[in-house]
Amino acid sequence: MKSKTPSRDVQVASIGPSTLALRSRTWDRLKFEIEYARQRGTTANSYLIQADQAILIDPPGESFTEIFLEELAQHHYLQKLQFILLSHVNFNRIATLKALLPLAPYAVVLCSKPGVITLRAAFETDPLPTLPARDEEEAADLGITYNGDQSFRLRVVRDGECLDLGEGHELHFRTVPTPRHPDALCTYDPASGILYSDKLFGVHVCDEYLFDEHWRHLSEDRRYYFDCLHRLQAPQVKAALAKLVDFPASTYAPAHGPLVRHSLRRLTLDYQAWCEENPATEQRVALLFTSAYGNTGLMAAAIGQGLERAGVIVERVNCEWVTPEEIGQILERCQGFIIGSPTLAGHAPVQIQTALGIILSSTPNTKVAGVFGSYGWSGEAVDFIESKLLNAGFPLGFETIRAKFKPTSEVLQTCEQAGSQFAQALRKAIRARAPRQTSSETQVARAEQALSRVVGSLCVVTAQQGGIRRGFLTSSVAQASFNPPGLTISVSKDQEAELLTQPQAPFVLNILREGKSSLQRHFQRPQRPGEDRFAGIETIPAENGCPILQEALAYLECRVKTWMDCGDRYIIYAEVERGKVLDPTGVTAMHHRRL
Repeated sequence: MKSKTPSRDVQVASIGPSTLALRSRTWDRLKFEIEYARQRGTTANSYLIQADQAILIDPPGESFTEIFLEELAQHHYLQKLQFILLSHVNFNRIATLKALLPLAPYAVVLCSKPGVITLRAAFETDPLPTLPARDEEEAADLGITYNGDQSFRLRVVRDGECLDLGEGHELHFRTVPTPRHPDALCTYDPASGILYSDKLFGVHVCDEYLFDEHWRHLSEDRRYYFDCLHRLQAPQVKAALAKLVDFPASTYAPAHGPLVRHSLRRLTLDYQAWCEENPATEQRVALLFTSAYGNTGLMAAAIGQGLERAGVIVERVNCEWVTPEEIGQILERCQGFIIGSPTLAGHAPVQIQTALGIILSSTPNTKVAGVFGSYGWSGEAVDFIESKLLNAGFPLGFETIRAKFKPTSEVLQTCEQAGSQFAQALRKAIRARAPRQTSSETQVARAEQALSRVVGSLCVVTAQQGGIRRGFLTSSVAQASFNPPGLTISVSKDQEAELLTQPQAPFVLNILREGKSSLQRHFQRPQRPGEDRFAGIETIPAENGCPILQEALAYLECRVKTWMDCGDRYIIYAEVERGKVLDPTGVTAMHHRRL
């Protein structure tokens, strides 16, 4: 392992047949973006498959270029690297690619069609030296084109396409575009059962763990990552999950954080549930822009950061990568919008003109608006957009911002402040339109108070998973059937739901007796990694292998038959196989809720 500085290193480990993970680790906080606000560090995960042909998946960003290439050269002869796959293209990753290609002159770069456009633009301004030419007939057979004067070989990967590396490593590609990453690809390797998921299923956490053994401690970080990256593009993420369902993956290999193996099903269910969430109280703003040279994009990022710091959900939309229909749908679900444009030959780009036309034709002028943009010699586009919105009666949430050439730090600070100012204007407008509480809403509140008076018996669910005994407290148990005898358990998704969402999973339901509050307190807290949950507690093994608490009032040996997703909980139906009352004179411990 090599390290450039104490805060950065590259971890290398085998994760499957002929497959290595190279995790470029940043142990401290990266930037001030809201995405990294939990300050847990992160990893940039790359993967190397060395079959009959070799492929490198997702080289890291510029800050790791030197130490990553040094480490990569220790594990593979770079001149024999056949393919470099970019699951998505960004300019930070391109810096490492430019350093790698002269060392791997025969490698073919693979990416989706939108990624090709970004790559060509990047290499036009900074081309590589001419690299060795491939046989033209062979290149045509492979669908390879050249960028410029053969500066590198490039191949477009299409949805459903396969690439056979030999030794069973036949890679299957799926395009999974989102507004944030319109060029995104996921790749499945049946030889290892690994799904290279790029931005899906990741987390910004840096530690020594290659896999997610301690996944319960990642719950909050995973949700935060989803909220920052995917919450605003949940429909596209939901569509991506549907495209990946046919792959029988045993491991997710994401772009960031530990690989997902121990909680694969749980995290998949979480993603599906999070995609369905749509709180009625959330404040949402569409941030529409295009950026010819990156300057308007910098302003958009600063405005978005100000909005998010003020607690507003921001739907960032690069109008070059979405359809007019998608723009209309985004505007419909947002309470406000901000539109940013460069000026090209005295006009706004066609994509911005299209977005403006949609706004003027179909968006109510009660929604709060904002305008910004950059320009070179003149700024007609910004003035044009502002005048059109004002004439249509849209209120502006901040004073229009203009930047000549690249925005300075002062301009970017103004943009961030404008985002916060816009959030205040948005809330004021929402309050002005908010209706008074209706009688039906009052009835709902009363119903919740009544529901809190439902009582339940205190029980401990015990199970065994991977040789580790586990247990948690619950009071949401009810008899569901008599023949065969069955019961239902409502399990919070933040509890040990993974134990009971497996077909035919065995467990024991231990009914507690009144006066044993020590058992209640013990199993009420989460189980720590590596902890023996049952140390100091008298148990005997049930016939299904799970622990029975000897101090319980009674127990039931059960087996899961089915379950369903119900909002923030799972409802588990299990059949009772056998049971026994341990204390005939005892009284069942009850849980009384209060709102």
